[in-house]
Amino acid sequence: MRYILPLALLVVGVSCRSKPQPVDDFSMLEVTLPHGQVIKTETMISTADLERGMMFRTSLAPDHGMLFVHAAPGYYPYWMYRTLIPLDVIWMDNDHRILQMLLDAQPCKTTARECPQYVCPKPFRYVLELNGGMARKSGLEVGQKVQW
Repeated sequence: MRYILPLALLVVGVSCRSKPQPVDDFSMLEVTLPHGQVIKTETMISTADLERGMMFRTSLAPDHGMLFVHAAPGYYPYWMYRTLIPLDVIWMDNDHRILQMLLDAQPCKTTARECPQYVCPKPFRYVLELNGGMARKSGLEVGQKVQW
């Protein structure tokens, strides 16, 4: 009997809270491309997230992408191992300026050892991945600035 009142108060307290935020929204960031198109991106910051990236995804909504955030500018290799959909890979500097683009990169269907690695020749801090063909469709060019 002495446990009923505290349990009832706990239930009432929990039910009075606002609804929880959907898990999908926890790491979402809106990125605005140079011509105004808004892309909802999942942000990848942790080592595990940076390594996993788009692996095993069978689709990506047209207005979605993935933003990789590195702790400091550098040369980080990217590849298409276990990536199932074609992607545009956009490397950016500290100021979100596009340094280089890999357009319509195709999934690597071989062993990890045989998959090519892609690295921007300039130090970069951010990488934006979009559906293959999206960069061209959105009019992206080297030197343009992306906002977030």
